[in-house]
Amino acid sequence: MRNTGAFTIMAFVGLIIGYAMFFIGLYNAPFELNVKGYYIAVILLISYSAICVQKVTRDNAEDNEILAEQEARRDIQG
Repeated sequence: MRNTGAFTIMAFVGLIIGYAMFFIGLYNAPFELNVKGYYIAVILLISYSAICVQKVTRDNAEDNEILAEQEARRDIQG
């Protein structure tokens, strides 16, 4: 594992606290129900997009490492 358990827990706690603060603020906001639904949809889309960007960036970095190792092996063998 690349991350410690404490780091992983802190990441999830930060996410939960952020969502809680957003939803408490949205609950207390003087908006109509349809506007609140729009904001909920937007925060979910942003969260999904942030997770996807993080995963793609990590996967691309891992792929670059794997390709570099394979190229180094070819240079040694060839």
